[in-house]
Amino acid sequence: MPKSLQKVQKHISKKRGAVDALHENSRDAKLLRRAGIRDDRVARISATMARGRQSHVDRIRYFRESISEETVSFSDNDMADLVTRFINRSVPEIEQLQSERRKGRPPSKREEALLQRTDAENKEFKTGFWMPDLSQEDVVKALSKWNENWSGLSSMKFIRLTKDGGKQASSFPPKGLS
Repeated sequence: MPKSLQKVQKHISKKRGAVDALHENSRDAKLLRRAGIRDDRVARISATMARGRQSHVDRIRYFRESISEETVSFSDNDMADLVTRFINRSVPEIEQLQSERRKGRPPSKREEALLQRTDAENKEFKTGFWMPDLSQEDVVKALSKWNENWSGLSSMKFIRLTKDGGKQASSFPPKGLS
């Protein structure tokens, strides 16, 4: 039985009395309504999933943009510096928003969001920051060839890097402290 709206419309249009001749409670009209509702639900769920993954995609994109063409691999200290730069990327904007704010006024929504994101990333860095394993040459090459799709990340190796220099293998997609 066809499920998507296009397939249902095509199936019904091949019948003798086309879509124009449907009445409100006919079987075909119910099929069309169910297929339309299903397409809406699938689109809503996929948009929610894409929004949830976007922070991870942005993180990987930052690391890809920060490596140069001739870089082969990174040391643990270089990776920790890279993570620190990633976490502090919004500090100039936060300082600008704070300086523009009048004395005694509450912070703006944007400033609050940036501060919360920075705090959350600092906490994650203490326990284990999820990132590609840039200490391996093949991961650096794969990252430079990455097409910015979520599915393209499955072939890379990931680690959890802590602030004190600890490294632990991680999985893709990130789940908790894996």
